Amino acid sequence: MPLLTGRRLPAPRTSAAAAGAVAPPVCVPGEPVVLVPPVPVPTPVPTPVPTPVPTPTPTPTPSGPAPDPVAVERAAVLHLLRRATFGPTPGLVDEVARTGRAAWVDAQLAPSLLDDDAVETYVRRLPDALRSADDCWTGAIPKYSWNSMFDQGRATLARQAWSRRQLLEVVVDVMADHLHVASPSDDVWYCRADYDATVLRPHALGRFEDLLLAAAQHPAMLWYLDNARSSKGKVNENYGRELLELHTVGVEAGYTETEVKACARLMTGLTVDRRTGRGTYDPKQHDTGAVSVLGWSCPAHTAEEGRELQLSFLRHLASHPATARRVVTKLARRLVGDTPPAALVERVAGVYLARGTALGPVVRELLLAPDALAAATPKVKRPREDALSTVRALGVAPDPSGTKGVEALYWNIRGRGHAPADWAPPNGFPDVGAAWQSASATLASWDQHLELAHGWWPKGPVYPTADQLLPTPRPATYGALVDALALRLLSAPLPAAQRAAVVAFTGREASAALRTDKTGAVVDEWVGWRLGSLVCCVLDSPSFATR
Repeated sequence: MPLLTGRRLPAPRTSAAAAGAVAPPVCVPGEPVVLVPPVPVPTPVPTPVPTPVPTPTPTPTPSGPAPDPVAVERAAVLHLLRRATFGPTPGLVDEVARTGRAAWVDAQLAPSLLDDDAVETYVRRLPDALRSADDCWTGAIPKYSWNSMFDQGRATLARQAWSRRQLLEVVVDVMADHLHVASPSDDVWYCRADYDATVLRPHALGRFEDLLLAAAQHPAMLWYLDNARSSKGKVNENYGRELLELHTVGVEAGYTETEVKACARLMTGLTVDRRTGRGTYDPKQHDTGAVSVLGWSCPAHTAEEGRELQLSFLRHLASHPATARRVVTKLARRLVGDTPPAALVERVAGVYLARGTALGPVVRELLLAPDALAAATPKVKRPREDALSTVRALGVAPDPSGTKGVEALYWNIRGRGHAPADWAPPNGFPDVGAAWQSASATLASWDQHLELAHGWWPKGPVYPTADQLLPTPRPATYGALVDALALRLLSAPLPAAQRAAVVAFTGREASAALRTDKTGAVVDEWVGWRLGSLVCCVLDSPSFATR
């Protein structure tokens, strides 16, 4: 057999797994088998493992001193009083710090137990504010006179400035905007003061259901939103529309135009008796057709059944989840911030529904609950809030006799666009800062601060003396003087930049000593005839412009 010589055999294929292994002998017919000795695989040299370097223990960052719990609580008291009153006063800050925030709120939620005779004695000097609708209708004031409405506005200012029932006055103000009836107005000349006395004030801290029903049946609301002029065949949709859009569920509830018209039809017959001026139900004016609105419905019915159906529908609206959210939002906008968080509103709306539409528990949550406090943002003072908080911060007291002071204050605030109820549209005054911030509003605020700080105007009230504004002994330096005024007027120090600006107004350094006489008594002009200007600077500060 011939030998096959000169042939090179192809190298066998190897897999990655077999790399470095010894190849087996290959047999080719006619050729001798050559045994190839295995090539030893070198032993791999181990890679040295580096010795781990220990991680250094971080040096703790030095922290500042722990917050002073007394200072923290005082700041919380100030926040509460800026929201739950028309302005803190030094005495009230001390009182709440002593009794505790929760105890003070609980006492305020029971206003009938708080002695308020001092301010009510003053209000009695405004007799037309206290006249009932019946009295005015039957001749206690001239027909179409605005006297009762003006006096009611002045009485409102007096209570907001000097009442001990401050939380009641705040919530009455919110509900007066929510269930708004504009004043002064010819339509409500005889009954707007009565609306305040018999609807808003008795129910503001009670159940919203009761408040809504009382408002719906009062002649002031019936005239203002035209339900007194609505009857079957001539349905006026104004009240039905605002009942849904403003007073209860809001447009977010998704009701339709058909439902608005059905609501207006259902409310026909709820009118004003032209002989007595009282709210009444007239079955002859009631539309008896079937109604279906937001889950509430009734079939065609008799005119006599109409009144109970109206009340049933109003109760349904008061307890609707959308109404809960709307009412809570309105209160939270006053007590928490311009844009209260949806989660907070939703949670507190649950309180509203669980407590049968009671407003007191809602207010308490918004003032004291941790999530409400965490959500709080600064609120710009509206003109009336600015004026009244100035009166309260200075300690201006009511007129010893007469009412010239509150009358002048009323006209001033009316000129600034914020007299009580003096807002023509049915949505009430806006309660967000953007609606009130302008150069002219700031100048008007500064003008009023100037007049009140110097006691120039209005005439009649009792203004504080220098001894009531400054501590004894007197501050020794200009910086200490500004600090003392800030503590007296704001119940808190001014931030550094604002403090520096007020000190700069004096033209002196903060550390410079106030001028004294030979006996060491402080006789500097800035604690004398120029003190009012320095007070005005503190009141003009951004710290006083917000609440």
